[in-house]
Amino acid sequence: MPQHTLPRPICGHCDGFPTVSITTGTRTPDGQRQTIAAHCPACQGTGHTTPTARAHSRIGA
Repeated sequence: MPQHTLPRPICGHCDGFPTVSITTGTRTPDGQRQTIAAHCPACQGTGHTTPTARAHSRIGA
C-alpha cells in the first residue's frame, strides 16, 4: 500500500514565496535590469517549515 505523507506547513515568514528577485537599479550592457536573488532566512528558500516537537511542561505531580 502506498504511504501518504502529510503536507508540510507553509513558512509563516514568506507565506510560501521563499525566493524573490530584487532589482539593483543598474542595467546590463544589453539593457536589461540587473537583479539579485534573496532567499527567506527562516526556511532557507524552501517555502516550508519543518514540524517541531512541542514542549509540554507540567507543574506539580
